[in-house]
Amino acid sequence: MPDLSKRSEAIEIMDDLNCSGPVIPQTLRELEFINKWLGGNAITLNGLNKVLSGCSTSTLKIADLGCGGGDMLMLISQRLKKKNIAGDLLGIDANPNIIAYAENHTKADSSIHYKALNIFSEEFKKENFDLVFATLFFHHFTREELVGLFAHLKQVTSCGIVVNDLHRHPLAYYSIRLLTRLFSKSDMVKNDAPVSVHRGFSRNELKEIVSAAGITNYSLSWKWAFRWQLIIYAGR
Repeated sequence: MPDLSKRSEAIEIMDDLNCSGPVIPQTLRELEFINKWLGGNAITLNGLNKVLSGCSTSTLKIADLGCGGGDMLMLISQRLKKKNIAGDLLGIDANPNIIAYAENHTKADSSIHYKALNIFSEEFKKENFDLVFATLFFHHFTREELVGLFAHLKQVTSCGIVVNDLHRHPLAYYSIRLLTRLFSKSDMVKNDAPVSVHRGFSRNELKEIVSAAGITNYSLSWKWAFRWQLIIYAGR
């Protein structure tokens, strides 16, 4: 039985940046389904609404870190268009095979483009944004990596940062383990889903990480199903 009192450091299959083959599209399709039907998309879009009031530029430069198949970028693009806000949307993922899938998946939206980029690279450090989003992404990293990443993003993001990630909880762990074993066709999802929950966060862990990064202006809310919505108001 896993010790869920502490964050796991186990490696996920998705952490292999050279992972390729049929498992990629199958996994990304299943993640899109999970985010849609377990409320994950709504959490990120709610965060978008909360940070927009702090943005004054005519065209928002937006990054989605760990963008996966690009489904969140499409939803953000649709929301911006409804509000008559121009957006330049960039999806970032270190795995070029995921980027290739995302480019094909979202090719109908000309406001979305992609880069195969490691967020700890010097190239990424040269980027700057108005808004940054990260959905089910930051749990892949250690506390030390996250402290440095948050501190950097705070410096290069003018409006806000919206994080949607996992609450480490026994019910979440055993539920997703059972559901993916019963219904998933992806070996990656079956392996990674419970590991991801074990790598998720407690409220105090997230608060300690953002504090260590020198961030004080933020909100942290629990959302169904076992998600944290962390919003950093970088431009205020």
